[in-house]
Parts: sequence; structure tokens; C-alpha cells
Amino acid sequence: MRLSFLPALSAIVLLGASLAIAADNPNPQAAPQSGSAAPVLVELFTSEGCSSCPPADAMLANLDRLQPVAGAQIIVLEEHVDYWNHDGWTDKYSSSAITERQNEYGHRFKLNDVYTPEMVVDGDTQFNGSEPKAALAAIEAARSKSKVPVEVSVFALDGKGLHAHVNVDALPAALGVRKADIFFAVALNSAESQVLRGENKGRDLKHVAVAITLTKVGTVEDRSAFSREVVVKLPSGVDRSNLRVIAFVQKSDSGPVLGASLLPVGGGK
Repeated sequence: MRLSFLPALSAIVLLGASLAIAADNPNPQAAPQSGSAAPVLVELFTSEGCSSCPPADAMLANLDRLQPVAGAQIIVLEEHVDYWNHDGWTDKYSSSAITERQNEYGHRFKLNDVYTPEMVVDGDTQFNGSEPKAALAAIEAARSKSKVPVEVSVFALDGKGLHAHVNVDALPAALGVRKADIFFAVALNSAESQVLRGENKGRDLKHVAVAITLTKVGTVEDRSAFSREVVVKLPSGVDRSNLRVIAFVQKSDSGPVLGASLLPVGGGK
């Protein structure tokens, strides 16, 4: 563990009551969760060209590995923006689509400008991604909200890509939402880069749950469930044993996330 990761970890250790147990299990997502644990999607907008991002990347990994909030299944997704690429280092995980997604959040949260590292919890709260107290408070608040059941299964990996099936229950009337978007993400369980230029020159950066595709695959309504096969083309050369998939339901215009599901693929996480 890099020294720069320790402040974020220390704060989580102090605040997370379940960490002592979870830290004994080295497998990401291995912290015990009851069947009633509520899924909470934690997105981190980051960049390898941003010198303040590595501690936030590390905190996201700790949330993924340690699962420090009782009653919550923390589903993390690391999303790399591309607006740092002009500063000497091109982040190979970055995309304009991720930048556009962050801009949509910026508009919704009425920010003067987007920034990195930015953490967004269940599409409902945003803050500096290096602030563990804010992260734990937001996750605690999110876990108590009603969730729409989401099921995802992967049944094939072939030359056409990853084949999955996504099921989402009809939106409960209590939510007051008539229609919501369904997103499907494929992410690398882990990734590592030796940065040669830019603000992080000379650093070995480690990542978790790095989004390589993030696609809207449909909508679900208050009177009808969603059930559909999804086929996602994978980037050339991707390690198919190093993948996870995440499906989530989100109110339109980058609104609150209403439900989510995580599934390891291939060799697991």
C-alpha cells in the first residue's frame, strides 16, 4: 500500500464499525453482507492526469474491499474523464462519454464546474472523492432508501462480446417515478498504470472497478418490468477474467439511482 493511501484508510478504519472483521478478508467484496443489504452505487470521476486523484482512487478501493457500512452493499464504479489528457498524459481508461456523464451531474447539482476527484453516491449526493466522512455519511443515508430490484446474469463471452440478461422490476408507485433509465457497465476489477508524464509522473497508479463500457440499454416503467438480453462489445485485448458487470436504474437526467446489481465475470474479482 502506498503511503498516500493511508489517510483515507485511517479515516475509514476510525469510522467503519465493521472494518476489523472485513480487513481480515483480502478478497474484494468479501466482507459479510446479509441478504437484506441495500445496494448503493458509488461513482468516482477521476483521471490519471490529476495529482489529487490517487488518494480518492485508493479510498474507492477500500470501500469496495472493506464494505464498511453495515446494511449496505457498496457497488463502486471508477469513471475516468478525458479533460486532463491535454496536460501531458493520456489516460487510456478515459472517454468523452464519461466526461459527458459528469457534466450532466454538474448541471444537475448546479456546480460552477466539474472537477476531479468527484464522488457521487446513488446519483443523489456529490462531494470531493477524498473525503471518507462524506462518503460514509452519504452511503449510510442511501442504504435506507427504497430500492428497485435489479438482476443481472452473464451467460456468454464470445467473439461478439459479453452477453448478459438484465431484469428490473416495475417501478413501485411509492417512488413517484413513472419511467427510469437502465444502464449497463462493464468494468475491470483491477488495473495498474505506470505514469510517465503529467502531474503523476513517476507514479504507479492502481485502480478498481474501472468502467470500460457504460451504456444505456433501456427504460423501465411504473406499470411494466424490464427483461432483456444485452450484448456489449469488449475492447480488443481485454482480460476477460478481470471483469465485473454492474446494472443500475437511474431517474432520467442523471437523477437518483433507484437500484443496482453487481456480478463478477469469468475468473471473478
